[in-house]
Amino acid sequence: MLVAGFPADAFGTNCYVVATAPGEQCVVVDPGIGVLDRLDAVLAEHRLHPAAVLLTHGHLDHTFSVAPVCGARGIPAYVHPEDRELLADPTKALSMDLTAVFGGRLPYTEPDDVAELTDGATLALAGLEITVDHAPGHTGGSVLFRLPGAGSPWEAEQVCLSGDVLFAGSIGRTDLPGGSMPRMLTSLREKVLPLADDTVVLPGHGPATTIGRERARNPYLADLADPGGARPAAPTRGL
Repeated sequence: MLVAGFPADAFGTNCYVVATAPGEQCVVVDPGIGVLDRLDAVLAEHRLHPAAVLLTHGHLDHTFSVAPVCGARGIPAYVHPEDRELLADPTKALSMDLTAVFGGRLPYTEPDDVAELTDGATLALAGLEITVDHAPGHTGGSVLFRLPGAGSPWEAEQVCLSGDVLFAGSIGRTDLPGGSMPRMLTSLREKVLPLADDTVVLPGHGPATTIGRERARNPYLADLADPGGARPAAPTRGL
């Protein structure tokens, strides 16, 4: 399996390309702000042909380039229905400060072909089998994408593209419109903690990690295991 990732020009948002091998079809995950040239270079380097764009959630820093990526190739974008409206109007999930900065100033358009993700579904795309886990909290429609890790650079049993649900050492913020800390904690408890320790996590921001490492070191996961311990500060990472 081929996995290539690189940060976007803004917010350090990770864009990923996943394929079974060079020269095959692929999926593009979270094409954010200013990624088009770098994405084209990655696709050309590995001779890849996008079959779909997968969105871990609807925040602008993860979706900004979805329309040009999809439109240039006639491919669909997949998003959870709770974040569907953000593809039409991403300012609905921005803070007042960010709305003042970005509102009405960005050349953003909605993709023509949008497919909705379902919790527990398995997507058969580009020769990959990708399981969808609805994991709300950062946004109402945040999801995890899990796929078998055999043949991946890490040779792990499973790879998880976690968006802004889980980072190395932290989690996504929940203070923006559509965010909810109670829902986030439920997602961490029910969707993240049951994953095997050797699951490789490719987050929406920052470096790769593993579930085992986060179970041992991430204060938000430790808080779930020991509710009586010191509560970590409110997360602030992500858009």
